[in-house]
Amino acid sequence: MQTFINNIKTQSIPRPLLYWGSLTVLAVLLAIVTEFYYLATLPAAVLMALWSVTDYRKVFYLLLFCIPLSTEFLFPNGFGTDLPTEPLMIGLMGIFIIQLAHRPQLIDRAFFYHPISFLILLHLVWIFLTTFWSDNLLVSVKYLLAKLWYAVVFYWLAGQLLKNKRALVTSFWCVLSALLLTLIVVNIRHAMYGFSFDTIFRVLDPFYRNHVAYACIMAVVFPFVVLAVYWYRKRPIVKWFLIFAALFIGVSIYLSYTRAAYLAVVLSGIWFVIMRYKKTLHSILLALGVAVVAIVYLADQNNYLEFAPDYDKTISHTEFDDLLAATYQLEDISLMERFYRWVGGFYMVQAQPLVGFGPGNFYNFYEPYTVSSFRTYVSENPEQSGIHNYYLMVAVEQGVPGLLIFLLLCVGTLLIAERAYHLCRHPLRKSFIAATTLSFFTILVVLIINDLIETDKVGTFFFLWLALLVRFDLEKGEMGFE
Repeated sequence: MQTFINNIKTQSIPRPLLYWGSLTVLAVLLAIVTEFYYLATLPAAVLMALWSVTDYRKVFYLLLFCIPLSTEFLFPNGFGTDLPTEPLMIGLMGIFIIQLAHRPQLIDRAFFYHPISFLILLHLVWIFLTTFWSDNLLVSVKYLLAKLWYAVVFYWLAGQLLKNKRALVTSFWCVLSALLLTLIVVNIRHAMYGFSFDTIFRVLDPFYRNHVAYACIMAVVFPFVVLAVYWYRKRPIVKWFLIFAALFIGVSIYLSYTRAAYLAVVLSGIWFVIMRYKKTLHSILLALGVAVVAIVYLADQNNYLEFAPDYDKTISHTEFDDLLAATYQLEDISLMERFYRWVGGFYMVQAQPLVGFGPGNFYNFYEPYTVSSFRTYVSENPEQSGIHNYYLMVAVEQGVPGLLIFLLLCVGTLLIAERAYHLCRHPLRKSFIAATTLSFFTILVVLIINDLIETDKVGTFFFLWLALLVRFDLEKGEMGFE
């Protein structure tokens, strides 16, 4: 025994590691004795606190790793949060604000005065103002707070941390490694049901709320995985691993049976061609023109009523082929339920066009504005889901000015991304810009038929890609790319 003790004394065990190990043993023992098992998390909390004080970059990387792994948790009072991502966001936001108060130079002037930064601030200010006119103040305050920690952590903080190749690559691997872990679990479970369409909903817990969130995070990460193959062209093992990962994610997207993800992946490939040939502005103007013409036509003499569904034929489907056929025939229940809410949303915009009903308030007020001709079997909406079109949702909740601000932010980002792409002369850095732009565009496509920007699976990346594209636009050097 004495020999064992002497051996320990002669070993160069770092004292902080010894203290942390002792704390871990003590916390686990206390958790077992008291049956208050949350005590076992105390060492991790201490480690997070130390990292936050000494180098919160590590906490930020941990947050990125946790995004695919996070789970939605509902408290008894009805309040919901994403664990562990939202507590980490709140903590990082607090630390960053404290650091910023002591060292304002943490945010460089060029980043702060960039047009995208101005539009984000304007977006947040307008949400703040519309909160005061909200028809349900408590819901809007919660929405505002969540939007703040998303923007502060994934735009302002990320914009200061992700300034070089090493930070970018580390962030990529944090997200990809966690995502692949969830895909392995989901696909193993799904295989037990023969990868059938009607069982995808059973195999996603606890990582994903539904198959749309599952598919869309894959679609968002997919451009990075494809282009990352080029980053490691001189390292064959990593290169082939990434090729396998890209194929695995592609197959998993297909097996998610999510039309929004299919559309987003296809259109992102087309967008790469558009950006490469400098046709971004033309394409945006064309898309906006088509949208305006469609809205005018549907509103004229109530032409939208021509698309009202047949209540008896609009049903859910257990076979994916039947779902696709029903989509074309406007008989799919999920599509027609969207129409039901979109029609209600348009009437809500007409009722309060300037400031809307308040952030986060669509669900609380939309029912009186709906049209019974579009009602479906699921219109009771027991899960309290949203309008399933983020652009329309912004107009409903923040008024037409809020929608215009958001559209300016999105359009301006795409134009700046195209400029940064064509000004860049370094192939590796250029591929990073392309991946970020395509991933950002994927989110914009998904928002046409979903409102996932309010979730950590997609909303975090929306602000993160904004920060990266601004950083690429500002940095005239190569940011460590060799």
